[in-house]
Amino acid sequence: MATPDSAALAVKVWGDYACFTRPELKVERVSYPLMTPSAARGALEAIFWKPEMRWRVREIRVLKPIRYASFLRNEVTSRASERVAAGWQAHGGGYDATADRAQRHTLALRDVAYVIVAEIELRPHATDDAAKYRDQFRRRVAAGRCFATPYLGCREFSASFGEPDPTERPIPVSEELGRMLLDIEYASDGSGRGAPHFFEAHLDEGVLRIPERVGV
Repeated sequence: MATPDSAALAVKVWGDYACFTRPELKVERVSYPLMTPSAARGALEAIFWKPEMRWRVREIRVLKPIRYASFLRNEVTSRASERVAAGWQAHGGGYDATADRAQRHTLALRDVAYVIVAEIELRPHATDDAAKYRDQFRRRVAAGRCFATPYLGCREFSASFGEPDPTERPIPVSEELGRMLLDIEYASDGSGRGAPHFFEAHLDEGVLRIPERVGV
């Protein structure tokens, strides 16, 4: 059983565009109206990641009005496959992006900013105190350093990050958002298959509060 730490950490992330794709829409990319918990955790892991800990997202605070942008873009239709790449290596050939692309519609968000509030949860094999990781995370955010470039749903929508501004407040909006993706539990066999988990999302005065999920 992982051990949660009660001290919450906060980081602000923002960018020109974001797309937190709804999984029920297969062909066109349509974003949720705000950052999902799994996307928030991905941004945190991009800034600071250690194998002996994981992030537990508690809140996502929306700092800017929810606005959409609609555009077309070219996307490839096939997924990268180790098996196919091994076949190219053995028998020749390669990937032709021009022949494999398709034009798809994207309904994304524009001019977004969020504050992610999360806690560090130690894994069973951790030997250091959580305070060590909290301090490392704070130093990284203050210096603008990251493990990998964080992004807002899609890798082409890179995110800036920094310490939250205490004068900024969440937007004064409350509404029911319906079912939102909470997390994906991937199979332990390395196949890449995963089972999605959802929750009934509610925006309360610009704050999305994230429920617990046993076993994550």
